[in-house]
Amino acid sequence: MEPKSPRGAARSELPLFAEDTSADVVGASFGIETSPRLREILTSLVVHLHDFAKDVRLTVEEWDAGIEFLTATGRKCTPVRQEFILLSDVLGLSMLVETVNNRGVRESTEQTVLGPFHVVESPTRQLGDNIDAVGRGRPCLVTGSVRDIDGRAVAGASVDVWQADADGFYDVQKPEEIPAQNLRGLFSTDDHGRFWFRTIVPRYYPIPEDGPVGDLLRATGRHPNRPAHIHFIVSATGFASVTTHIFDRTDPYLQSDAVFGVKESLVRDFELIDDSERAVEVDLPNPFYEVRFDCVLRPHGKDDVQALP
Repeated sequence: MEPKSPRGAARSELPLFAEDTSADVVGASFGIETSPRLREILTSLVVHLHDFAKDVRLTVEEWDAGIEFLTATGRKCTPVRQEFILLSDVLGLSMLVETVNNRGVRESTEQTVLGPFHVVESPTRQLGDNIDAVGRGRPCLVTGSVRDIDGRAVAGASVDVWQADADGFYDVQKPEEIPAQNLRGLFSTDDHGRFWFRTIVPRYYPIPEDGPVGDLLRATGRHPNRPAHIHFIVSATGFASVTTHIFDRTDPYLQSDAVFGVKESLVRDFELIDDSERAVEVDLPNPFYEVRFDCVLRPHGKDDVQALP
């Protein structure tokens, strides 16, 4: 009995590698075991990579520097820091993927980037709780609701929130100074689809710039700042979840977000409230700030997303 050919054995019908046929040669090497979707993705990736290398006439030294950059990016990753997500963010890829995957979505809340700091499980909290354990910053009341695209309240929806502190840091960035799970919370909407909690007004902050991504920003003359925002992931049974932020309209970096995450529909006014009776009612010092975020979810499987070409 003749021995079976090993998987991935050379195919005699493949042309030899040459500059003008390089992508075709690599694409033809993918075996019959390759799933159709994986074949589609890899074939396109190879074509674009090879076209890029030819277009810029990539040198061996530049290729080597690129490999070193990606290696350093991987080494910077930890259980609480994802440098590759950060790289994707500053190149606009994260926002592009979000935009492509929500192409044609009507009426539901717009999505934006997850960001690199949703890396720990948010603590379950009760409606009205204060997610700020430090007590420093401008006190703020966040109110809102979750509804479907027909305006019906979504009771029991999960509202996961997280934000930076008054100095622009997340708890995982300074674990020796900031209490764990500070400015994070997991809430459930009431029977009328409402939620509310106490926090502080967010502040703009720089994305981590002590790694390869920071080197890239400096090399291209870009600042690392993100405009002030509060993150949300809103989900409910039977609905497509929404990953998004709300942004402070007065922030100086609103037009130049380092990760391109701002959308006009997500910009909000943080209104100063000077009302002692209202302050007592919501258990905040007077004056305080208030902002509202109403989230609209679309049902799973609803045919309101255009098919990809």
